[in-house]
Amino acid sequence: MVLREMMTAVVTSGHGGYERLELRANVPVALPGPGEVVIAIAAAAVNATDINTRIGWYSQSDTDTGWTGEQLSFPRIQGIDACGRIVAVGSQIDAARIGQRVLVEPAIREPLGWEPHRALYLGSELDGAFAEYLTVPSVHAWAVHSDMTDVELATFPCSYGTAENLLTLVAITARDTVLVTGASGGVGSAAVQLAVARGARVVAVAAEAKADAIRNLGACEVIGRDDDPCVILGQKAFDVIIDVVGGPSWPRLLDALRPGGRYAVSGAIAGAVVPLDLRTLYLKDLTLHGGTIVEPAVFGSLIQRIERREIMPLVAAVFPLREIVSAQQLFESKRFVGKVVLTPR
Repeated sequence: MVLREMMTAVVTSGHGGYERLELRANVPVALPGPGEVVIAIAAAAVNATDINTRIGWYSQSDTDTGWTGEQLSFPRIQGIDACGRIVAVGSQIDAARIGQRVLVEPAIREPLGWEPHRALYLGSELDGAFAEYLTVPSVHAWAVHSDMTDVELATFPCSYGTAENLLTLVAITARDTVLVTGASGGVGSAAVQLAVARGARVVAVAAEAKADAIRNLGACEVIGRDDDPCVILGQKAFDVIIDVVGGPSWPRLLDALRPGGRYAVSGAIAGAVVPLDLRTLYLKDLTLHGGTIVEPAVFGSLIQRIERREIMPLVAAVFPLREIVSAQQLFESKRFVGKVVLTPR
């Protein structure tokens, strides 16, 4: 493939509604620096962070920040999930990489010197994959050898990387009983699969209409969104809780943990501010984890699980890039299980 000078991309012009998503056909393609590669994007999935960044949900003060707390600037090409093939390399990169099919690690650490708990994210602090081409440090473009399609592979980087990171933080084992909230979404459905792959017993929270799909992922039981896990399964039923929901029912999640239990969170779709009774935390010797910056070894582990087919892609719908508004509207409706994917060509 010949690298063009200009490309088509969806450019987010600033905070706001769908009117801020502009399809442009004359966006310059960034040439690779010495340690970089250029990827021809084959597929890019839609994520909650795309919407949250566009509407300014992450900013907790007058400072305009993304989900890592770094300063945001516009215009920005969003899109955190990228699958494609390398078409050009920088002067320090082996030309043999050209033609490799890759998944891009969303947390770009190299420009920051691999500092702990710091990264720049595609589509937030850096331009992302809602475009025909993407230029990234070579070390963050992971070769993947799989018979899955590009669309299927594009469902993995952000959601499954986040879930893999959460399960790594709480050190899931085959001895654990795990509760996963928001199990029909990207991170939740990934967490179900990844916990089952580790041999854990998984109970999932999802709408009744989606329960069969979640059971097919390996969950032994599915309870409703409005159900109280303590009433249905008893207090102290779980070793681990993986949460992406938060909201007013959050204290009951801690009640459902056994003494010494572990809780990890990477989302707050039902509400970000929750009450915490410190007595529950310290009298039960609980450990709470927040997960945003994925540890360096996690993405490599995810690639291995993909190649061993320990996890499966969940493609709910595919749209051409020019129909990004329709794709995001479907995403926000939550009337699906898995991922919505965009294709630029």
